[in-house]
Formats: sequence, structure tokens, C-alpha cells
Amino acid sequence: MASFVVLLGTFTFKLLVSEGSSPCFPRLNRFPTSMSYPYSYILSNFGLPSSLPHPPFNSSLELKTLIRAPDHNSTLHSVTDDQEVKRRAIVVCPNVIVSSGNTTPKVAFMFLSRGSLPLAPLWEKFFMGHEGLYSIYIHTSPKFVDEPPVTSVFYKRKIPSKPVQWGNATMVDAERRLLANALLDCANERFVLLSETCIPVFNFTTVYNYLINAKQSFIGSFDDPRPTGRGRYNKQMLPKVSLADWRKGSQWFEVNRKLALNIISDEMYYPLFRNYCNPPCYVDEHYVSTLVNKISPELNTNRSITWVDWTNGGPHPTQYERKDVSMALLEGIRQVSNCTYNGHTCSICFLFARKFHPNTLESLLTMVPVLFGFNESNTM
Repeated sequence: MASFVVLLGTFTFKLLVSEGSSPCFPRLNRFPTSMSYPYSYILSNFGLPSSLPHPPFNSSLELKTLIRAPDHNSTLHSVTDDQEVKRRAIVVCPNVIVSSGNTTPKVAFMFLSRGSLPLAPLWEKFFMGHEGLYSIYIHTSPKFVDEPPVTSVFYKRKIPSKPVQWGNATMVDAERRLLANALLDCANERFVLLSETCIPVFNFTTVYNYLINAKQSFIGSFDDPRPTGRGRYNKQMLPKVSLADWRKGSQWFEVNRKLALNIISDEMYYPLFRNYCNPPCYVDEHYVSTLVNKISPELNTNRSITWVDWTNGGPHPTQYERKDVSMALLEGIRQVSNCTYNGHTCSICFLFARKFHPNTLESLLTMVPVLFGFNESNTM
């Protein structure tokens, strides 16, 4: 029976990949299992290759060193001044919206977490063999100092962080902090915000191709007429933000480099949200979706690629535990509906899902061969 389930899952995976290749997004490319990709320090004046999955953030450099003329190929620093990091992020890659042909484009995976990443072993499987195609950034409580093993892709990937409180602007401060740090690497073209409860529902190659080839970003943004939508609007935001501008959406966004720069450099609208969007108005549910609607609506699909279940109502989505996890659940997420991708109808709409309790890890790991199609890695 177990063999039958694996075979059935593998067949389903093949079907999904086939559907995803045309017209959903270009045929999946094969990438080398390892790449010789030099890492260097962007805020200092030297570079060294690293044998680690990622080079660690260098916490020993002094601020004076960090604010020198940058090396344009790295992100390593210990600057805690948000304004300085933002300034560097804006000027370090002038006029770079997409990477040059000489640089392999990367996806930045940005984890906003209270502390550890309990589902890290699943993500390790996801990233395995794709070094040079991704970057990892983690924002945690400053009090959290634990590090994973030196061989982990998450080793020394924490950025200089500050306290975050649920429901207020510090949440968006952390998002902007993650974006600013990720923008310091000029090769990063796409930026995904994730939590410690998120999981990938497709393998790395599918996710990478989907994002790198996308013509728009993926930010949930809609006009919600209910008290939990328009009812949160504050007229004190006029005239810069009107009720017609007001949007609501999921916190868990994916943006291209242009929008990422717009988000961190915004000094016109963000102060209004900090001052006038207070509980029961939640900045993380309104700021990014409203900002993009104001400045570049054509760059957004108005949908998120992170699946969540809100069917039970309440302020928080459903949390899945060990007893809930099955291939049927994951396949349901992978095939939940049709959506538009680059102007075409696509059957792959969600690349990630949440909220998964830490006790789901063991069950999820047993599904890795089917979920990530490891047996198919040599044929993709």
C-alpha cells in the first residue's frame, strides 16, 4: 500500500510539473547540483569564497568598516541602524532591477520568526543541491541567540533584529528590515516573506522557475467592504491615502526587486500607517497591499502564493497538527484552484502553505520524496 501511495504521488507530481511547464510558466530548467559561486562582503572591502551553504553574517566588523564603499556581491554586515541599512540597500545596486546576464538571479527567502525554525529540516531538504540560486535571511527576537549546526543552510543567517509585537507597526518594521538586508545582494531578484510555520508545497526547481519567470509580484490586495476592511480606515490619512486607495491583504507577500525598493524607501505613506493604523487596524494587513495599489498596481497579481485556511473564522487561521497532515491535504493545496500567471490560466497558484505546528515535521518529512519529487531530480 505504501508503495502504491508513493507511486500515485509521484505520478501526480509529474502531472503538476507538466501542467506547470506550459502555458503556466516556462519548462523547468535543470540546474547544477552545486555551483561555484563566490561570496564577498558587501559592506567591507574584501571577498572570500565560502564552503558553507551561505557565508555567516559577520558580526565582528566595526560600523566604520561597514559603511565604506561596498563590494556589490554580498550582504554580510552587523549594522543595527535601520536607516543606514536602508540607505545602503537603495544605493548599493544603482539602477539594478534585474540582475545582469553575468549574474545568476537568486530568490531571497526571508523568515520572520519569534525564535527557532522548527520546520528547518524540511526546508533543508527543499534547498538541498541548489546553492547559488537562493539567499536566506532570518529575523528573530534579539534575545534568541541559538544557532543551528554549522552545516545548516540557516547557520548564521540571522540579520540584526529588533523586538516585534503582534498587531502593531513593529511587524512591518521587521518586514522592511528583512527586505533592506536582502536588497544588499544585487543578485536577489525575488523576495519571499515566510514565517516559522510555513512549508514549501513544491520542490525548489518549481518554485524558483515560477518566481524568476513571473512578470508580476504576488501580494494579496483587495477592497474589503466589511468592518475588518474599510472599517479600519482612518480619515486622518487623507489626502495622501483615501478610502478608495485602502486595501487589505495577507502579510505573507512575494515581490520583485523594484517593489522591494519601493517598500523600503517609502517615507510618504508608511508614517501615516504607523500613526493612524492601530488595533483593531493591523498595519501588516494593510500597508503593503495599499502601498502597491497606490504606486504600482500593474506590478501586482493581487494574490498571495502562500496558502492559509481561514474557514474557521477568528483572528488567526487554522493551525495544522500531526493528525491533520496527509498527502491529500497537501495535494489539495497544490491543486486548490486555477489562477492567472503571466496572462495565462495556471493550475499552480500556491507555492507555500501555513500554519503548520512543529509536531507536523515528522509526518512532513515522510512525504518529502513525493512532495519534492526527489526521484525525478535527474529528469527535470
